[in-house]
Amino acid sequence: MITLTLPYPPSVNHYWGAKGMRRFVGKKGLEFRKEVSERVAEAGYQTITGKIAVFVSLYPPDRRTRDIDNVTKALLDALQHAGCFEDDSDIDDLHLIRFDVRKGGACTVVITPIE
Repeated sequence: MITLTLPYPPSVNHYWGAKGMRRFVGKKGLEFRKEVSERVAEAGYQTITGKIAVFVSLYPPDRRTRDIDNVTKALLDALQHAGCFEDDSDIDDLHLIRFDVRKGGACTVVITPIE
C-alpha cells in the first residue's frame, strides 16, 4: 500500500502546454511531477504491479468553482511517472472525494493492490 500527502494537482488546463500542433507537459505539470517523484522517493515506496485501487481526497486551495475530475489526469500521470504503479490503465477502482478548502490546497492518495 502507498499513502501520500501531496500538493493540490494542477488542472488539466495548466498541466499541458501546446506549441502549434504539439502537446507537452507544461511548466506547472513538470513542477508537480517533480514534487510527487521527490515525495515518493523520500518515502521509499516500491512499484505496485497488477491491478490497483486509488483513493484520492482533494482539499482545494480556495473556494473557486472546480470540476473534481479536472485534476485527475495530472495526478495519475505524476504518480505513474514517480513509479507508484506501472501504468494508469492498471487502475480498476478510482475514488475521488472533495473536502473543504485547506490553505495552500492538498491531496492525499492511497494506492492498494487489487487481489
